[in-house]
Amino acid sequence: MKKVLILISSIGMGLTSFAQSNERGEFSGNFMSNAQFYDRDAKIGATTEVYNKYKSSADAWLFLNYNLKGYSFSLRYDMFNNSPLLNPQGVYNKQGIGFWQASKDIGGLNLTVGYFYDQFATGMIFRAYEERMLGLDYAIQGLRVKYDYKNLAVKAFAGQQKGNIFSGDRFEMSPSAIKGFNAEYRYKLFNVLNVMSGASTVNRALDQATMNTVASQINSQTLETRFIPKYNTYSFNAYSKVSYKDFSIYGEYLYKTKEAITNQDASLLTNHDGNIIYGTLNYSKANLGKKKQFSFGANLQYKRIENFSFRTSPNEQLNNGLIAYIPSITRQNTYRLLARYNAVTQFLGENAYQGELIVTPKKGTTFTFNVSNVNSLKSNGDSLGNAKHLFSEYYAEVQHKFSKKLKAKFGVQSIFYDQSRFEQKVADSTYADVKTMTPFLEITYKLSKKTSLRVEAQYLKTQQDLGSFANAIVELNHAPHWSFSVGDMVNIEPHRSSFSQGIISEEILHYYSGYIGYTEGASVFTLAYIKQVQGMNCTGGICRIEPAFSGVRFTLSTSF
Repeated sequence: MKKVLILISSIGMGLTSFAQSNERGEFSGNFMSNAQFYDRDAKIGATTEVYNKYKSSADAWLFLNYNLKGYSFSLRYDMFNNSPLLNPQGVYNKQGIGFWQASKDIGGLNLTVGYFYDQFATGMIFRAYEERMLGLDYAIQGLRVKYDYKNLAVKAFAGQQKGNIFSGDRFEMSPSAIKGFNAEYRYKLFNVLNVMSGASTVNRALDQATMNTVASQINSQTLETRFIPKYNTYSFNAYSKVSYKDFSIYGEYLYKTKEAITNQDASLLTNHDGNIIYGTLNYSKANLGKKKQFSFGANLQYKRIENFSFRTSPNEQLNNGLIAYIPSITRQNTYRLLARYNAVTQFLGENAYQGELIVTPKKGTTFTFNVSNVNSLKSNGDSLGNAKHLFSEYYAEVQHKFSKKLKAKFGVQSIFYDQSRFEQKVADSTYADVKTMTPFLEITYKLSKKTSLRVEAQYLKTQQDLGSFANAIVELNHAPHWSFSVGDMVNIEPHRSSFSQGIISEEILHYYSGYIGYTEGASVFTLAYIKQVQGMNCTGGICRIEPAFSGVRFTLSTSF
């Protein structure tokens, strides 16, 4: 912290010097806060530590940035007060400098010291990023160099990831060292094809304390499962994207050298190398037909993962310590019930694909069809050594604009979901696999130029997990300031498996919600009363299991 204070002091003196020389820079920033007041509800399982003891929590982030003559200085203050954000089962208390950075542009060269966020290619080999509402911050603290020359872009960095596995401190660094290099080149092929090609390498070196922990765990295993762990692990990728008119194709291959990784049931460490094969195929065409109203778009994605758990330490689990960003390629749904079951990426092995077709036969009408499927590999399949079906989704919707005032969307979704795998539960022979059918509807009506009314409804039918749900929301928006909504998600056909008996009430449960939002310029204020069912919570393709929520939430965000 002393070093950070010295840096801040140096920045302050530098800014004073610039000001005295009558130079004008650009100052900007943003602020976000999240305060929650908890109302214990044993019926829905909202009984974690924050409900029983602390009753309220607060999180806040203040980001400041100053730019002048190619220099950039950034600082972020983070506060966590009785916060369950980092660990939904507990609370975390600390505040301090969560991010600082000094950067300078020198022609095509950029030098950065401090924290930074970045990624190589799709991010599957390296991505430093923040997913604030899931409590994730994978910033790297160290040195980064970027250089752009014509069609060539080069990046290199060395540093440590934020978060210490041994102390559990969000503001400390992981003791493992990480280095990376990426080069990317853009060119034309045969004067008609636009091509982007690149390659990367990332190295993670374990510190002595982590190696001691890993070695101790390996030595406690049976003789036939023991091995000699390595300090250094290397990952490599090569990728290319080719575009021609309305068509594009992307391919990427990744390889990781052998290292200690946790097996499927987290019972022991194994020694494996890993790889990923990933590809996409896209085509879109608009303004077709005599009336130039017909549009067509298609997207295909494929991903195969085998033993590619790349973390700051083999002892890290779930979303902790991830060096690479490997999201699920399944559809990202926004409606409450359609987003209830999500396929979490299986780092030890999965075969997955997604296909989407979007057709607009005439202006005002659009059809969307989507299908996705995820299977395990044989190596992480069932007890008989067979690949296991983990997830599938079939989705269809139609949007139609009836008039300038009225538009609607309706469709249906069908899900297959291996709950025991994705939520790490002990398999229940009757209720392990969840099968759903969910029709949905959304209607928007403009009452005036500034006021609109939106109604959405979904019905999730299933005989597994917690049973069937119905959800309805009515939302009133009055531009440019106000937004209101009320809703209720009802567990109309309750079912309790061995996972939920004794935790959630057997009766029909209501998950009420009410929301008020006010916008003034760049500032947004929201106040909401929420009851949220336990289960998977996903943002941007990153998911984690969260307990039920019951209480009041106030948020404030602004930029300047």
